[in-house]
Amino acid sequence: MAGTTHKRETIIIHNPQKTPHKNPNKSREKVRVAAYARVSTELDAQTNSYSAQISYYLEHISSNPNWQLVEIYADSGLTGTNLKKRNNFSRMVEDALSGKIDLILTKSISRFARNTVDALIVTRELKSKGIEVYFEKENISSLDPTAELIFTIMSSIAQEESRSISENVRWGIQRRMESGKITLPYKGFLGYDRGSDGLPVINEKEAHIVRRIYAEFLSGESFRGIAKTLTLDGVPTPRGKARWSPETVRSILSNEKYKGDALLQKTYTVDFLSHETRKNFGERKQWYIKDSHDAIIPPREFDRVQKEISRRSRMRKLSKNRKFSRCAGKSLLS
Repeated sequence: MAGTTHKRETIIIHNPQKTPHKNPNKSREKVRVAAYARVSTELDAQTNSYSAQISYYLEHISSNPNWQLVEIYADSGLTGTNLKKRNNFSRMVEDALSGKIDLILTKSISRFARNTVDALIVTRELKSKGIEVYFEKENISSLDPTAELIFTIMSSIAQEESRSISENVRWGIQRRMESGKITLPYKGFLGYDRGSDGLPVINEKEAHIVRRIYAEFLSGESFRGIAKTLTLDGVPTPRGKARWSPETVRSILSNEKYKGDALLQKTYTVDFLSHETRKNFGERKQWYIKDSHDAIIPPREFDRVQKEISRRSRMRKLSKNRKFSRCAGKSLLS
């Protein structure tokens, strides 16, 4: 009826803010807790940090009467920008998703992951199962409703930091190459040690093996034959293994550093996230440094070996073509 005054009353029939989160651990006496620790290099300071992280989490979790320690998952000497090679990280996530873990503790977002996309995918997947990830440095829980925005911003900052570090390292390497300074992977490079000036110096014990490989090849022995005799004679490979492969022999016979020269930037890293390495076929600048260090193999002998490698390669191709032609001819006659 017109003119009637209505007294309106609003009744709350559902208030999500007052509805408690479903706690998957409510029926369980203790929360099953794991921790994740990681350092990105094998330097002494980082190694000590790695040990310190593990010791801290063992004590921290064990001291809480409401927590039950599942495991301390740790990856040492691995980058955070890519999850592919972090085996223990992947194993931890699998254990959590299979129902073995309720809470994961980690030092910081940058320890967990520097790749924003990977970090968000993992935390979202864990969150969907009610599994919490707690970042101690930032004091953020992945179950907090506001966490994802903060987490995205901070992960992006960490990712940008990785990009900046990667570019600075690459810049430094480029400048060293331009100045003619060379470095070798000495732990897996036969015949040279790092000298006091940072340049390669000949390791005579190992150089004897290199000279033997070149001499046997020029006497007519194959890659496979040389690999077989080195293995039978108990000669360790450049990486200290017992069994030689034909590919390792070929690599030694083809490496210009054994004649005292150095081709720099034979490979390059595609990007700082994937760390994928590719052979450089002109995509990046290269430098060739002549007479950069002492030679194990005289240049003329090295060049003879390269010509012999090419000759044998052509002979193999010719033999394969003849074999194919004979097989094709027999097929047509049959």
